[in-house]
Amino acid sequence: MQSVSLSLFRFGGLAARSWAFAMMGAARFSLPRVDGIQFWKLCGSGTGEGFTPIPNTAVYAILATWPDLKTAQDRIANASVFQRYRRMAEESWTLHLTPITARGRWSQQAPFEAQDDSGAGPIAALTRATVKPAVAAKFWRRVPDISTVIGADPNVLFKIGIGEVPLLHQITFSVWPDTSSMAHFARKDGPHARAISAVRSENWFREELYARFRVAAESGQWDGQSPRLPLTHPPMEVAP
Repeated sequence: MQSVSLSLFRFGGLAARSWAFAMMGAARFSLPRVDGIQFWKLCGSGTGEGFTPIPNTAVYAILATWPDLKTAQDRIANASVFQRYRRMAEESWTLHLTPITARGRWSQQAPFEAQDDSGAGPIAALTRATVKPAVAAKFWRRVPDISTVIGADPNVLFKIGIGEVPLLHQITFSVWPDTSSMAHFARKDGPHARAISAVRSENWFREELYARFRVAAESGQWDGQSPRLPLTHPPMEVAP
């Protein structure tokens, strides 16, 4: 059963941040050699929680798909490229996700294989879009308001914005305790709903993908602590 991993890394001083920036190129040669890895993407982030067009030189991410959870956990713990990232980072956190719905394309592929929903554990939402250059300014004017509204929602467990290419390739990722709390946010009138309406009526995106996942496992920490989400599998410690 396919497993998806999202690994986040926070880097400290100039040397570590310079290393992480260089790895946006260098890791493209290492990741394809990791046994079992399938679809993968290297991502940077924006300032704050990632929902701005100003690059954050401290936070980077690796998203990958794997044939199953056990393979994902083993490779992220033991593959040299992931170990190098953890050694250089001040902190890192990996979420293991089971895809339950997916529609759209990412780099002309359909990377996520939807599974039967167990109905147990937190639910994560991922939106990935290639923004048309002509409407990028309109898009980014709306994003901070959406981020503020998500952050003010008492149900959201985690949120971050990342992307492959600044300004034009954007990924929003959020974790919720259950389907109903996420659905309530999506239906509620406000900046998010109005932005979705504009996307549809004004055709902002060249390519888009929407996916939902169950959070199956986690390892590491973020913001100085382990979020310790209510998971269907216990947290797993990984080698440094």
